[in-house]
Amino acid sequence: MLTETLLTIIVGVAAGCFTGLVPGVHVNLIAVILLGLSAWLLKFTSPLLLSVFIISMAVTHSILDSIPSIFLGAPDSDQVLNVLPGHRLLTKGDGYGAVRLTLIGSLGGLIIAVALTYPLVLIIERIFPFLQKYIPYFLIFIIALIIIREKQKVWAIILFVMAGVLGLGVFGLHLKNPLLPLLSGLFGTSGLLLSIVNKINIPKQKFRKLKVKTIPLIKSIGSSVFAGGLVSLLPGVGSAQASIIASQVAGKIGDRGFLILVGGVNTVNFILSFVSFFALDKARNGAIVVISKLLETFTLQNFILFIGVSLLVGGLSVILALIFSRIFSKYIVKVNYSILCLSIIIFVVLLVFIFSSWLGLFVLLVSTALGIIPPLVNCGRNHLMGCLILPVILFFLL
Repeated sequence: MLTETLLTIIVGVAAGCFTGLVPGVHVNLIAVILLGLSAWLLKFTSPLLLSVFIISMAVTHSILDSIPSIFLGAPDSDQVLNVLPGHRLLTKGDGYGAVRLTLIGSLGGLIIAVALTYPLVLIIERIFPFLQKYIPYFLIFIIALIIIREKQKVWAIILFVMAGVLGLGVFGLHLKNPLLPLLSGLFGTSGLLLSIVNKINIPKQKFRKLKVKTIPLIKSIGSSVFAGGLVSLLPGVGSAQASIIASQVAGKIGDRGFLILVGGVNTVNFILSFVSFFALDKARNGAIVVISKLLETFTLQNFILFIGVSLLVGGLSVILALIFSRIFSKYIVKVNYSILCLSIIIFVVLLVFIFSSWLGLFVLLVSTALGIIPPLVNCGRNHLMGCLILPVILFFLL
């Protein structure tokens, strides 16, 4: 059984490298495909090993997906807020250092989340019934706080409402994979188009460590664990929203601290999603939903195994991420960045057409147009997360 488990972990890490490094391919998509093929796959393996594969893939994905968001400006739904600070460092020659900061957050958040697993299970069991009643009001408070801190307050409100209305419209279409065209346009293709128009040149990259002071480091990782744990309890709220919450908790931490925070939230949110699944028997994550379908019961032994697998995979993934980020740093300056951006846009368009058809392309076009506005009016792109937050608020209030 040990040999089969280790082989499964290796295959899962390889799959996570694919989903993490290829723009537009999310781990949840692969997990759903696996679920569809499970009747055939279970002739050769067990539900437990399939679950180990999914966890290995998801943890690897959560650690490696910062690489395309920083080097290519093509994030997935968990890394949308990573693009701007990561891209700023990339244009200063510190793309490798930016990735390294997200890895510090991912590994630090993973270790702390695992260390706090037992008390978190006890806390989650007790606070969830109380917390569930106040989810929409908590989100409204966070959004109000973000807008108040924005210099362009009027534009922040306009962008949040426009994105929220767009999100409501897209989810009302019953579109397949609605997040792919929606978030790719708002945070991916829009930024790539601006890079082409502005003719951004990527300088030679430096392989150096970017230092962060102790207090911002502690605040970043601590806030990521708090926010990641909180949103793992909330239906419809993911890593991007957790990053918004964590950034408000952390306060002023700068670009470097923010990258640590986003890296931490992304990994912590997944780890604690199966902590909440164990404590509440409620799946809050696409990959965990698939695991819940595969396993008849989620036992303590399963839980301990998944925690151990997450730690092992986390360590392996950090090493792989450092290797891949060095490769990206070396070759990103040898290609025409405008042509690279255009190639990624074409690739995203093809993915959207394959998974969401013509209607998805229309959503991609509209969301791209909206995503271009924030930089033009000097307003933060994070307000565009209204596309997810407003529908969640209305879901609970109406």
